[in-house]
Order: sequence, then structure tokens, then C-alpha cells
Amino acid sequence: MLAMTANNDSLRSIAVIGGGSAGWMAAAALSNAVRGDCRITLVESDAIGTVGVGEATIPPIRLFNQRLGIDEHEFIRNTQGSYKLGIQFVNWGRNGHAYFHPFGPFGADFDMVPIHHFWLKARQAGDQTPLDDYSMAWAAASRCRFDRPMQDPRMVQSKFDYAYHFDAGMYARFLRGYSEERGVTRVEGRIVDVQQNGESGFIERVTLDNGKTVEADFYLDCTGFRGLLIEDTLETGYEDWTHWLPCDRAAAVQCTHGGEFTPYTRSTAHEAGWQWRIPLQHRIGNGYVFCSKFISEDDAAKKLLDNLDGDPITDPRVLRFTTGRRKKFWNKNCVAIGLAGGFMEPLESTSLHLIQTGITRLLALFPDRNMDPLAVDEYNRLTQLEFETIRDFLILHYCATERDDSELWRYCASMEIPDTLKLKIDNFRAYGRIVSTGIELFQNPSWLAVLIGQFIWPERYDPLTDQRTNVDGARTLAGLRRVMGEAADAMPTHRAYIDKHCKAAAV
Repeated sequence: MLAMTANNDSLRSIAVIGGGSAGWMAAAALSNAVRGDCRITLVESDAIGTVGVGEATIPPIRLFNQRLGIDEHEFIRNTQGSYKLGIQFVNWGRNGHAYFHPFGPFGADFDMVPIHHFWLKARQAGDQTPLDDYSMAWAAASRCRFDRPMQDPRMVQSKFDYAYHFDAGMYARFLRGYSEERGVTRVEGRIVDVQQNGESGFIERVTLDNGKTVEADFYLDCTGFRGLLIEDTLETGYEDWTHWLPCDRAAAVQCTHGGEFTPYTRSTAHEAGWQWRIPLQHRIGNGYVFCSKFISEDDAAKKLLDNLDGDPITDPRVLRFTTGRRKKFWNKNCVAIGLAGGFMEPLESTSLHLIQTGITRLLALFPDRNMDPLAVDEYNRLTQLEFETIRDFLILHYCATERDDSELWRYCASMEIPDTLKLKIDNFRAYGRIVSTGIELFQNPSWLAVLIGQFIWPERYDPLTDQRTNVDGARTLAGLRRVMGEAADAMPTHRAYIDKHCKAAAV
């Protein structure tokens, strides 16, 4: 057996360029993982603002925080956070209709045939109970109630998952404190020059507007849409997806509380895009994601202000973006994290998740100073796959619509879609089956919620359902619906849970 020797090419220094959620999530994870002689420096400028749309998350964020050893209630208190059981979609499939994308399964498994086939069979027999009514997450969310899931898989209270809403700026500050306690050095300044090695093209140092320089073996580009390193310096290239996801602007505004303190995000489709509503403890975050071909920025801002639950706290701020991804996420000795790597509109709250998985993937393929091409290629392959599967899920929301009341929706209903998405839709429409070409972030319950919620009806249910003559599907479904309602009624309200466990200080 050959003896393994120590790696003398280990990284000695890492520079995180840019702060915000991406920069400080990266710094926190790296400082928690790197326990050797590797210096971590984060460069950011107070004069450069951050893009603050990442206030809603999906369940894997809990694992990210847990790996850092962060107490959930402390985190919620420090970020004015609230809980999220899923997303309610209003006016997407057709005007006046709403459905829920829950975190967690529908019902509970009671047979080898997936539960939705028994639901489809009952529907064919005349039972018009909405699919939402078989979701434990919706049972709680629709009552504005919340409690953490039970661990016993036999209990219906274990059949849901949850994530968070929080102030992204506060989260970045919280992680900054965490990172600095673990040795990360923050350097204030705006980068005015980037120097590369003349032979390899690797980034060697960055120069700040105050004359300081920062040198590192490895760089993380967390500079947002600009992509200061990955694009301005390394000229990596960008793949534009706006022909599938045509929205290219977002107007964002904060308002005072009004309406219910919902444990879920709401997405309401308008004529030229859609509006998000994210309830925090101290305010509500709102935004209108829209296509500038079909509405002006001024009219979009007015539309947003006319549809708030409370009084605006700030003036609307318009962000411009191009949905898509870099052609490479890891190029030479630089990895793009967050918006520097690509932009997926926040329809399914994936912005912070893509930061998280970019970091997690980097730690799994952690380099030395040689930047092994095998690791680089694998990182790019997996990240590209993740972006493309999320892309298809987002496109589904737009193309699966009966709306024809505006130019945007007429365009989306008739546009060509990726073959990978068409495969999914065709299989579901034929037999109610959800197929996959590989590992995906959004699993079967998520696809099921949107497919049914936006009126893609299967022509028939799975034939195996009729072979299960020993299973009383209709009776079992009715029992599940009753038990889930009783369990939700026994939960504390969302407000009561937060007041008891993680109420933030007044601001």
C-alpha cells in the first residue's frame, strides 16, 4: 500500500470579495471549516449597497445554520425573522385562483402508490376536495399557526417542513460577527484594480481605492450582478435565459404590518409580472418582479404601492437583472458565489439557497493551490445542473397558465420551453407521473403542487392504483384531512410561537 503524504500545496489564503449575504455566508462557512493555517480576508465597501431581495428561504437553510452551530431562536431574534411553511400563489394559473406550494409532502404515505393517484381517482369519482387540503403545511399555514415538526414519523405533525423569512442585511451582520470571532479579517475599501498572473491568468491581488492590496491563493467573487472578478476580470461569459423567464426588473419596498402575520410567503401574479409579500417581525417586505417590455418602471412602482398591506416605510427601489448563469462558475482560481454566478428570480426563494449550495459544493471539492481541473469541472457541472433544474421549475409557473389577459401571459403561454421541462409535463399529463433526469432541488411534492395548482391535469391516474383493491383510498384521504386539521388547530398561532420563543427587540 502506498503511503499518503501531507499536501504541501494547501491553500494559505482565501479572499472573499464582496460582503452582503453571499460574502458573509461564505466567510462564516469557510471559517467554520478551515481549521489550519489558512488566512481568510473579506473585502467590502460600505459605499456599495447590497441587493436585498433574499428575505425568504427554503428548508435547506436550516441545515446551513445547524452546521455553523447557530441556535435557531437566537438567529430569528437577531434577524427580525419569522417562519415559512411554503408559498401561496395567487392569480397564476388563472385570475381569482390560489394554490399552495407546501414544504413537505402531501398527506402521509399509506401505500406503495403515491398518494396523489388516490386523490386523482377520488376526484374522478366526484370528490372535488383541493389537493392543498391534504398538506399538513397548508393546514397550519391557512390557520396562521406554527410549531416545529414532531420527530416521530408516525405522527401527522411530522409531515411538514419549514424555512424562514428574515432581514437579509441583519443576517449578514449576524454572520459577520460569527466570522470575525473565528478569525476572518474584514477590509474596508472599493476595488479599483485586479492583477493577474501573466502566464496562468490566475488572480494574484486586488488593489483598493485607499491604496491597500489584498493577495490570496484563492478568490470568491461575491460582488453581485457585476461579477467583478468572474466577468470583468476573467471574462467568463453569461448565458441569458430571458426568452424563458422574461422578467428583468424588480421594484422593492418595505411597509408596516397589515393583514395577517402569515407563516408563508405570498406571490401574486399581475399583468406584467408578480408581487412578493414577506412578513417579518418588524415589517413586511414587498416587491414587484416585472418585464420592462410590458410595463414602465414608474407604473410598476405605482402598482406595487397600490397593493401593500400597510404604509410604505421606504421609497420603491428598482433593480435590473438578466436571468441566467455564468458559463463557468469556477474559472481559474476564482469561484462566483451568489448573484455573481447567476440570477434566478426570487419566485421560489432560491437566491440564498444558491449561495448555500455554492459554498457547500466548494467545501466538498475544496482545492489546493494547483486548482485541479477535475474538481473545477465537477463543480461547474453540478452547479450548471442545479441552475438548469431550478430554471425549469420556474418556467413551469409561467408557461402553465390559462391567463390571456395581458401581453406577458400570452407570450408565456405560447413560448417554446426546454425539452427537459417538456418531458416532465408530458409524463405528468399522461399518467400523473413525476419524472426526473437527475438530482433536483425541488422534489415530487413541489412539482405536484405547481402542476396541479396551474391546471395541468393528468389524463389518467396510475393504473396500479386500481390493482390495490385492499386499499380504501377515499376513506384514508378523508381521515388524513380530518387529523391534519385537528393537529393544526392544536398548534399555537405564528405570532404566539414567536412571542414565546424568539421575539426580536423593537426597532
